[in-house]
Amino acid sequence: MPVVDAISVDYADKVDFVAVAWRGTASDTAAQAAALMPSGNIKWGLDADEVIFGSYGVPYQPVTVLISAGKRVVGGWPGLQDEATIRAALDMLIGS
Repeated sequence: MPVVDAISVDYADKVDFVAVAWRGTASDTAAQAAALMPSGNIKWGLDADEVIFGSYGVPYQPVTVLISAGKRVVGGWPGLQDEATIRAALDMLIGS
């Protein structure tokens, strides 16, 4: 998540970044969000009932889902990726 947080600074005006956790309490999740995403560019939330994870078929974390402005899933990947791969995916998403 720190790599995505750093990248979010360059894409904040073009991409909405959202991090969703599914285990833990709201206070624990807030503490983790503050530690892992200090830029404040990434919105976060707790999906304790796994509604979001179920909607996108996400079986575990970490996983990235790219969603277009038209609310269509256009890509994604399981696990962590390097900065260049994430930037290339975001550039494809926004059509740069």
